[in-house]
Amino acid sequence: MYILIPFLMNLAIGSPPPADRPSVVIAVGAAGAPEYASAFRAAADRWKAAALKGGAEAVLIGEGNESTGPSDHDQLREAISARVAGSKEPLWIVLIGHGTFDGKEAKFNLRGLDVSDTEMAEWLKPLQRPLALLNGSSASAPFLNRLSAPGRILVTATRSGSESSYARFGLALAETIADPAADLDKDGQTSLLEAYLAASHRVDEFYRTRSRLATEHPLLDDNGDRLGTPPDWFRGVRATRGARNGAPADGLRAHQLHLVPSDRERRLPAEVRRHRDELELALAAIRDRKSQMPEDDYYRQLEPIMLELGRLYREAESAAAKEAGREK
Repeated sequence: MYILIPFLMNLAIGSPPPADRPSVVIAVGAAGAPEYASAFRAAADRWKAAALKGGAEAVLIGEGNESTGPSDHDQLREAISARVAGSKEPLWIVLIGHGTFDGKEAKFNLRGLDVSDTEMAEWLKPLQRPLALLNGSSASAPFLNRLSAPGRILVTATRSGSESSYARFGLALAETIADPAADLDKDGQTSLLEAYLAASHRVDEFYRTRSRLATEHPLLDDNGDRLGTPPDWFRGVRATRGARNGAPADGLRAHQLHLVPSDRERRLPAEVRRHRDELELALAAIRDRKSQMPEDDYYRQLEPIMLELGRLYREAESAAAKEAGREK
């Protein structure tokens, strides 16, 4: 399906309205020790810089004076509550710090009162926009199990709540989210999926080169099945194994999400991008079922999607021509 994207991205159409843009809520947790504090600050700085470069709203929580004003817990709740609706662009929630799991609930350790996976699920109940929740803390896997749902992308540093040692994945993801070197398909932008795979590779290299047993194993879920897919199940940007319950493979939506879009991607109106993404997902679903259907049925199901893509291209070309005429 990706062979269709460059054609559409090359269309020079007008910029999307600036009012409707992604929001990135960055929460820096309690450090506990100076060496962790510097790592957490570095990760937060990278996320903030990437958000601003990508034209997103950036909200940073957890680095001010905690003795005055609302607690970090209350600031995080209010920041999320104010942004669950009112936009069709994604809401990114980035949790940088330590985590714990008591067998029932996982918690992200803020300064003062922590936030649990159960509590975060309540905060996100009114959600009306796409979500990417990225928890780079130890014991973070239960957040994926609790919060997974259609229209959401969940990334965690661990595959279980029992992986409780300090997780390096969070800093690695901050380093790769806008790194051109992580752009696997060479389309001029780094998707969340590509950043996840690159960060996972960096973490794996850390443990391998030091002959240490890995104490963290990242997961990504974007098909709503609450299971997640480890990085070694991907070949390039495609998962090699499908979901157990027949859901689409993980990674498709995460590969459509870019915190720092390319210039060509920015020129596409938001509605065109959203419609293109829907068509890509539909093509992927049909392709995944190809081996289970007669060849004629396969092409019969492809036809209306391809025709719709053609219509989309024609309208985009027309818009580009009109825009070029106005500029002259």
